Amino acid sequence: MSKHQRGDTGERLWKCADCGKGFLYPSQLETHQQNHIGAKPFTCSDCGKGFTSPSRLLIHQRIHTGERPLTCSVCGKGFADLNSPLIHQRVNSGERPFICFQCGKGFTCSSNPPRHQSIHTGEKPFTCSKCGKAFTRSSYLLEHQQVHVGERPFTSSECGKAFTQSSKLLTHQ
Repeated sequence: MSKHQRGDTGERLWKCADCGKGFLYPSQLETHQQNHIGAKPFTCSDCGKGFTSPSRLLIHQRIHTGERPLTCSVCGKGFADLNSPLIHQRVNSGERPFICFQCGKGFTCSSNPPRHQSIHTGEKPFTCSKCGKAFTRSSYLLEHQQVHVGERPFTSSECGKAFTQSSKLLTHQ
């Protein structure tokens, strides 16, 4: 009903009480709120990683299967999730609509300018508990922590070589 009342404006009526982020549908808000309480009830049977929604788990599982069902119509590059081809099309077109207000650098994805801010502030809020090394992103810290445990969860189905990052496996393949 809210979709029809909203029309085509894309107005995000469902607001998160914790952070103020808006959503088109109440189900999106419910999934988002899992992030604030740290709940990740959907678990990958291959690696044990948890997710806030079944759709995010499905996309993650494509890392293990190598499935990339969505392709770029320009260059043919494959993608595992729905948003990546849309963002990638901006790469092909040169469009960079999301701008850093401090230096004017443009980005293809709306989440990049806030991440980019750490370059200007020097902030590195994610610290390794083993060695004290600090990182600008939590994902960089997670990648780094694999060094300490020797974990290599991304394995080539062709030759069996294992990697710490999915991007390194893709490069190898």
